[in-house]
Amino acid sequence: MAFFESETAITQIGEGVWESRLSANWNIGPNSNGGYAMSPVLRALRELTGKPDPISVTTHFLRPVQGGSVCRIDASLIRTGRTTATAQGTLSCDGKDRLIVIAAFGAVEEAVGIGPEMGPTAPELPPVEHCIARGRLKQGVELPLLSRIDCVLHPDCVEPGERAVVEGWVRFSDGADASTLSLPCFTDVFPPALTALVGNTGWVPTIELTTHVRRAPKPGWLRARLECDDLHKGRMIETGALWDSSGALVARSRQIGLLLKT
Repeated sequence: MAFFESETAITQIGEGVWESRLSANWNIGPNSNGGYAMSPVLRALRELTGKPDPISVTTHFLRPVQGGSVCRIDASLIRTGRTTATAQGTLSCDGKDRLIVIAAFGAVEEAVGIGPEMGPTAPELPPVEHCIARGRLKQGVELPLLSRIDCVLHPDCVEPGERAVVEGWVRFSDGADASTLSLPCFTDVFPPALTALVGNTGWVPTIELTTHVRRAPKPGWLRARLECDDLHKGRMIETGALWDSSGALVARSRQIGLLLKT
């Protein structure tokens, strides 16, 4: 079984209640990567709604999650409509709530309206072999996450410059293909866009992350672009996008996080 599948697995232990053991292999420093930590909750919400794909996912991160922890997921259905169902789930460890997810599920490839097709164009990137592995950057924190994610950056993004923009390629390290369920995780595995402006940022904890899944991804590498154009009193806002191997836009994201050090 692929790492993401096995290490985000859930077991139902009661009505609206699931259990999951988070792996420390997805850590950033001592804490679970946020995109990974919310993924078991998405699995529970998918079971609860009976819909295949997360369309919109908003996660509020309340406390750090320790990798290796056994966590409880309490989930409830908010509303079921004709094309989407909305549900909420809370991940708790050691008796404390760690994060809360509100998500709308549906069928991402099902037509539900009309209008022209539009969206941002994928960035032009050097081939993967000409990019710089994230592990080669000085980031001020250990990254067990890179045992599970292959993440390479455009060479122009690895030294401090004039813009807070990070671009690159990403995939699961075991070769498993991305899915609509894993796209929210992929929006949170790159170094902060501020790295390209100020250099070493250390751990930049996320306060809130919203991901919109736009299409089911084709197999292969995903390409990504993340930009921070708003930093005030240590709170940064970052906007991101993911495209699949065909160049189709598959997800967009926006988050607010804390820049604790430079």
